[in-house]
Amino acid sequence: MIDPERLTPLLAPRSIAFVGASARPDTPGNSMLKLIRKGGFNGKVAAVNPSYREVEGYACIPSINDLSEVPDLVVFSVKNERIEESLAAAAEVGARAAVIFASGILSDDHGPPLMQRLRKNADAAGIAVCGPNCMGYYNELDQVWIGGFMSPRQPEPGTIALIAHSGSVFGSLAHNDARLRYALAISPGGELNVTAADYIAYSVSRPEVRVIGVFMETARDPAGFAQALGLAAAKGIPVVVLKVGRTEGAAAAALTHTGALAGSDLAYQALFDRHGVIRVETLDELAATLLLLASPRHAGPGGLVAIGDSGGERGMLIDLANRAGVGFAPLAEKTRARIQSRLDPGLEAANPLDAWGTGADFVPLFTDCLIDLMADESASIGLFSADLRDHYYVHRGFADAALAAAKATSKPIAFATNYTQVRHDHIALELTRAGLPVLDGTSQALAAVRGALQYRDFLARPADRLPPRPTEEVPYLGNEPLDEAASLALLSRWGVPIFPHAVCDSLEAVRAAAERFGYPLVCKTAMAGILHKSDVDGVKLGLTDGVALECAYADLKERLGPRVLVAPMTEKAVEIALGMVKDPQFGAIVTVGAGGTLVELIDDRAAALAPFGPATARRLIDGLKLHRLLCGYRGAARVDLDRLAAIVSAFSAMAATLCDQIAEIDVNPLVAGRDIFALDALIVPMKEQ
Repeated sequence: MIDPERLTPLLAPRSIAFVGASARPDTPGNSMLKLIRKGGFNGKVAAVNPSYREVEGYACIPSINDLSEVPDLVVFSVKNERIEESLAAAAEVGARAAVIFASGILSDDHGPPLMQRLRKNADAAGIAVCGPNCMGYYNELDQVWIGGFMSPRQPEPGTIALIAHSGSVFGSLAHNDARLRYALAISPGGELNVTAADYIAYSVSRPEVRVIGVFMETARDPAGFAQALGLAAAKGIPVVVLKVGRTEGAAAAALTHTGALAGSDLAYQALFDRHGVIRVETLDELAATLLLLASPRHAGPGGLVAIGDSGGERGMLIDLANRAGVGFAPLAEKTRARIQSRLDPGLEAANPLDAWGTGADFVPLFTDCLIDLMADESASIGLFSADLRDHYYVHRGFADAALAAAKATSKPIAFATNYTQVRHDHIALELTRAGLPVLDGTSQALAAVRGALQYRDFLARPADRLPPRPTEEVPYLGNEPLDEAASLALLSRWGVPIFPHAVCDSLEAVRAAAERFGYPLVCKTAMAGILHKSDVDGVKLGLTDGVALECAYADLKERLGPRVLVAPMTEKAVEIALGMVKDPQFGAIVTVGAGGTLVELIDDRAAALAPFGPATARRLIDGLKLHRLLCGYRGAARVDLDRLAAIVSAFSAMAATLCDQIAEIDVNPLVAGRDIFALDALIVPMKEQ
């Protein structure tokens, strides 16, 4: 279990010892002492270095053992060769936390690597470590700045928590934009024994934090990471993640379509979906989303409304919003009429709105039009689209109009520049601090809006009831892939309906099955070891009489073997692929998407951590491109989506319960028409290690 209080001596210490303090300018040993003073720290500070008596105005002592009292935190600016002995000395005096700037890697290391030795010793002493190979952190709430490089930033507490695995990303976001006001900004480095999970949980525990941003490479504590995201979700604190290393690295040994399609990123996406994590693609999108969500105002029901001063940029905004999946709110007729009465001739009351005409009295015009837009019942969030520049009377007027309109609504409003390089440092900072964040770049602003609306929808999700699980004991499944019949039988046991079929190993049995089912029939090989029947021409469809059936069986028997599966042909229906893959970090991941022959051709699938209830299943289904077909496209039968969701939910319970035995499951296709059945399935157990 994650304990946020464990990080208090690390991130909010009241006494700090700086080991490796130096009087030499522009060195980490010198900068760390300048930095702690600049941040305004008012606790006890000790510099440690036998070569000095004083560094940057702080008394310097020869060693940690000479401290008059036990420090909460020890900061090490020492070489890798000295880290082990230095950490041992800190443990000996009873320190509870440490920051290590050095890499923690020795070129001529012997035995267990230095990182392993440091972790073992830190854990034994109960020392929480930030680093190695970290840039430190800024705790603006408690005025603790820990780092080895001087910073241009000024102390100013905010509401954003930033956790960045990359030191360069930490430096970029923490040092360049005064609009980004942090409560906490942390560079975890190599995460010796404190990971991003711990920092997220600590951030959630601070009431000042409104939004958490994470630039992450991997979750070194998967269970803790999931727990921390759950804590944030429970408190309604949005988490915005830029996850790198997303390329699907499907395992070459995967035996199912699901296993081949499900790279490691699918598990992260499922985890993020469960906890409402907002995912972004670039640092600019991360910054814009943090700026918007740091505002005390939250998006409510409805869509985006926007106002600007350019017809061309209005068109670009519409195009990019469509690409981003951001919908504009449909305006009520009374709203349109009110706006139309204000506009110059030739302008149309629409959303988004181009309100620039002659420019006469433009400030009250834009003020009133923006108030009208925000007052519409379908408006959730507002954008003022303008390329703000400092010291330009028109843009000063736009700023005043937006500030006035903001006083007339409780809904969030932001500015969006269409060009990221406009010179607006002063006016952008003024507006952002006034609660009107200025978001640079149309695409970035729309990504932020999308994130705000997604989080709103996450908070509004209905309660989800998990499906019941069978009470009888589950038999051991063995080590080899289950054949189609055995796979279908297991699915049926868990509440997934299956199509009637018969397994036959002789012509007489095949004829008996034909009498039972009637024609037309399908005859498929059921020989052990043939996992993908179509690859070996092992499926015979549309057999309309006894002659066709016997010919099909004769061919399959001669080429592949006598064991076959006979089943009635199904009517035309939507083919769905339902699958499960076991992720080594987060467990059973269920996927649902386009099935049949399209499974590898169309990127149309959704995933969720198992188990989940029908509400989650329905949300996954509703988000598929396939959804239009399921709703009765061009006169086809409409699928009972609630029943389909219940089936997918039941499958998720099976996946979660059996994931210690099962590596992959492929149900393809699950046909959905007037009824819903699994037609084919492959279950691959875990190999014994």
